[in-house]
Amino acid sequence: MANQHITLEGIGLSLGYSQLGKRKELLHDLSFQLYSGELTCLLGPNGVGKSTLIKAILGNLKPWEGKLILGEQELQTFPLEERAKRIAVVLSEPSYPSNLTVGQLVALGRTPYTNWGGELSKEDRKWVEQALSDTRLGEMQDERLGELSDGQRQKAMIARALAQDGSVIVLDEPTAHLDLVNRFEIMTLLREISHIKQKAVLVVTHDLDIALETADRFWLMNCGNPLYMGRPEDILLSGKIQDLFPGEKYRFELERGKVELRQVPDNLPIKGPAVGVYWVKKALYKAGIKELSEEIVIEPDFRLTYKEKTVASIEELIQLIQAAKN
Repeated sequence: MANQHITLEGIGLSLGYSQLGKRKELLHDLSFQLYSGELTCLLGPNGVGKSTLIKAILGNLKPWEGKLILGEQELQTFPLEERAKRIAVVLSEPSYPSNLTVGQLVALGRTPYTNWGGELSKEDRKWVEQALSDTRLGEMQDERLGELSDGQRQKAMIARALAQDGSVIVLDEPTAHLDLVNRFEIMTLLREISHIKQKAVLVVTHDLDIALETADRFWLMNCGNPLYMGRPEDILLSGKIQDLFPGEKYRFELERGKVELRQVPDNLPIKGPAVGVYWVKKALYKAGIKELSEEIVIEPDFRLTYKEKTVASIEELIQLIQAAKN
């Protein structure tokens, strides 16, 4: 990330829509910087204006006030074709024919560069081949989209965006329909692309756990609050991450780096290794056990002792406690 620079900048943006001739402002005095060579994750609850901001970044919504600067030029001054060369987008639920091959889909990324007949030049084909290679899809270029897994199809969409060769890539919840392994693979791939290709990659996501593992920068949005930007670790340590969890029901557990229920009792008498105590408490709470008449002891081999009886699993422990109450 040594050559990092501001690729896209928002300055004092006011964004919203017109309803019955009146303005409905959703975002006010919004400023931000999107950097090359970084994976940035935009997080926030539904309804706070994330989609509105993305529409403005893509040039589909003109700001009422303020400016969007792409490179050194105001975004709205770019012709549509030139804008398409500079900003690529991957939507959460794109619609493409299932009989389209991976190679044909990736070639669509060159549309802004081709002539009216859509014929690919030698240069275009080079970009398509490189995008397939960068996403490790070279051997699948003749496979049809309808025959791919969700993860493979998402990689093909990312390859199409890479072939477009824009300086900015925007992705709307690219991991929404994927299993855990594929969610990590997609976000790791996007991180590699941002760093190696020096792209400014912006991902809208609700997947906080994986964003923490992969993102270089967070943008946090919440109702009534300005856009908050920073390194994920700075945002965690400052406590700003709690803005994503209003109310008393949930909290972000800093030491474990995950969201959890606040209601798990801390007063259960359990003795043993910290990791064992934590998970036993979790299991007891979910089983409706919020108080104990005697101490639970967790042995080094993870055997559990309660009321002078030893069991080999949490399942057996819960049965033992429930039987003791009856």
